[in-house]
Amino acid sequence: MKAVGIVFSNIHDKEIKELTALRTLASVPFGGRFRLIDFVLSNMVNSGISKVGVITKRNYQSLMDHIGSGKSWDLSRKRGGLIVLPPYGVSGTTLYQSRFEAIKNTEAFLRRSDEDYVVMSDCDNVCNFDFSRATDFHIEKNADITVVYRKKDIAAAERKPRTAFTLDGGRRVIKVENSDRMSGKKLVYTNMLIVDRRFLLSIVESAEENGFKSFSSDILTRTSDFRIYGYELEGYFASIDGVSNYYKHSMELLRPENRAALFKPDASIYTKVRDSAPCRLEASARVSDSLIADGCVIEGEVTGSILFRGVRVEKGAKIENSIIFQDTYVGADSRLNCVIADKQARILANRTLSGHETQPYFIAKGSII
Repeated sequence: MKAVGIVFSNIHDKEIKELTALRTLASVPFGGRFRLIDFVLSNMVNSGISKVGVITKRNYQSLMDHIGSGKSWDLSRKRGGLIVLPPYGVSGTTLYQSRFEAIKNTEAFLRRSDEDYVVMSDCDNVCNFDFSRATDFHIEKNADITVVYRKKDIAAAERKPRTAFTLDGGRRVIKVENSDRMSGKKLVYTNMLIVDRRFLLSIVESAEENGFKSFSSDILTRTSDFRIYGYELEGYFASIDGVSNYYKHSMELLRPENRAALFKPDASIYTKVRDSAPCRLEASARVSDSLIADGCVIEGEVTGSILFRGVRVEKGAKIENSIIFQDTYVGADSRLNCVIADKQARILANRTLSGHETQPYFIAKGSII
């Protein structure tokens, strides 16, 4: 596909600050062995995109350690491949504060590219999506911009900033709503879109003259000036925009139908390969309805939980409805329920920790309890 990819790695860091205090959102662990960026990179590669720029901002050392040269996604190439874009523009020295400023900082990268189209996505979208079909639709409609949306029934009590669209019969966007007080059935923006590269560059060039500061407010709302179309994302989709939301969508992976929708045999989700010993279950271990990564050693009981690589659960310990990150230790006879334990935490013997599915108990990286 004649398209270049751009991934925003930090846009929503502040919304999940517990997990992004020491890392960028793109490198937040998910699903027992993945990072959030694995999903968008895999979707782009599976769609035929062989050049991807990852826009960084802060705390991106763990991201660089994870993606490396891009080899795990077949993006280690002499031409194109995976390119980490610094948080500053060519002449700027100030960190970007908005999506539009981040795009402006990639102007040199876009000018050096010769692809006709740009596929842009946040890194907190967990889905298995074919960008090539959306791009074919974009070309067919001769669109300037094609936004990817999903149908969502929003509860009246929800208070979260969203962008929603109204389409005509030909799926052209005729109205854009930006609000934190939406309710009812909406066509909600996924923060994924396809745009003509030259069109995007023209917007960036004229940004100061036209006072463009926000992509959703200043560009997408101009439905009479630009040819903007909508393409529906169907199937499993999760947007990670808070700790309780992260917990909810992680637990959804325990259901076989969600795993089947996300991890497809003909469109794999790739991640950095690590050589670890298989999981070891001792005679006293009891494990049910859980995802257990390699390298774990379990002597206690694990129910309805997700354990990342290298977790050790001592005899008599009981873990329920929890997410335990890499290399965490859970001591003998401890009880954990609705807990998110970050990497290398140590929960000593005879501890009782409990949260709720709407407010899980969070243990910071390296903590000793």
